[in-house]
Amino acid sequence: MDDQRPICALTIAGSDSGGGAGIQADLKTFAAHRVHGLSAIAALTAQHTRGVTAVEVPPTAFLRAQIDACFDDFAIGTVKLGMLANASVIHAVTDALEHYRPTHVVLDPVMIATSGARLLEAAALDALRTRLIPLATLITPNLPEAELLLGTPIPDITAMREAIHGLQRLGARAVLLKGGHLPGDGDVVDLFAQGQEDVCEIAHPRLRIDAHGTGCTLASAVAANLCRGRSLQASCIAAADYVHAALRGGYRPGRSEVVVLDHFGAAPHG
Repeated sequence: MDDQRPICALTIAGSDSGGGAGIQADLKTFAAHRVHGLSAIAALTAQHTRGVTAVEVPPTAFLRAQIDACFDDFAIGTVKLGMLANASVIHAVTDALEHYRPTHVVLDPVMIATSGARLLEAAALDALRTRLIPLATLITPNLPEAELLLGTPIPDITAMREAIHGLQRLGARAVLLKGGHLPGDGDVVDLFAQGQEDVCEIAHPRLRIDAHGTGCTLASAVAANLCRGRSLQASCIAAADYVHAALRGGYRPGRSEVVVLDHFGAAPHG
């Protein structure tokens, strides 16, 4: 056995008891990319394909203990952040990241529920803007989340390009802005920008599927690709390809019509 420890990916996010999103989707994504996955659970949810019925937020001291345990024993290449329920959790996670300084932090700013309801209180949104976003290597908001961060509507691809620069002015070093919420029948276009480089379009045919866990999976796939040594732009393109393939192979494990992604059918080769 090789004595060299593999590079690992750590997800700090919420747990989904239905197995389609959150920590569960993150760990499946890491495994599909042959990356050892670690987890620190920031929230517990009772949920299935029809919705969330209860949420429990563990004490921040226990969350920090999970994070400390992971950094104490593993070589962590990338940290992926998902559902961080309140300002206290965001501050605890930020304090830990400032202490350990991982090479990459991929932030999926989970702020809007599928129903459209806002998940973060004002203090948490402010902590996200001022503390976490400047710390992240990459942020991966969807359009409703970007609208909340910027306080302005994003109705079309032109506005998406303007929003990219607005998010960079908030301190984001790189942005993968997801365009799936734009109306229309054309391709789904995501925009990637890093620093002063030109904006890169990542397009895929639109799939008329009601799916669960795509945002978690995209950010985790970026994190896994970074662990495997890819550049940030290449990681984002590969992650978008992975999500599209996993959607095409998706299945319906629950009683609703909501599709869960096929992580292992979409697993990259090599």
